[in-house]
Amino acid sequence: MPKRTMEPLTESMLYLLMAYRTGPLCGIDAAEWIARHSGGRIRLGPATLYTILAKFEAEGLLREVSVEGRKRTYAVTERGEEAYRAELERLETCLADAASAHLERRPEDAADEDPAPAALPAL
Repeated sequence: MPKRTMEPLTESMLYLLMAYRTGPLCGIDAAEWIARHSGGRIRLGPATLYTILAKFEAEGLLREVSVEGRKRTYAVTERGEEAYRAELERLETCLADAASAHLERRPEDAADEDPAPAALPAL
């Protein structure tokens, strides 16, 4: 589990762990994976990418598995897997809370709104 200072994970951190769950990657490959799998919505620049990689390595969420010149390849650790699962659970709880809060709205509060907002997606 990451230290309290890193909880909850940012969206960039979550996607970085998601990328490394596919197997060992260098930072650039991980950033490209994230851009591709987020539909281009998330793009990690070098400063953000390498700052997170350094934090994750220091916290034991990733480990360096090879170095070829300046190219460093990392793999997710069991601690990184745990942090990823914990963050998914936290997000699932947030979505359930939001769905529950929506159902509990008073009819007079909903009178001015558009009818039936779209359902929240399941994870």
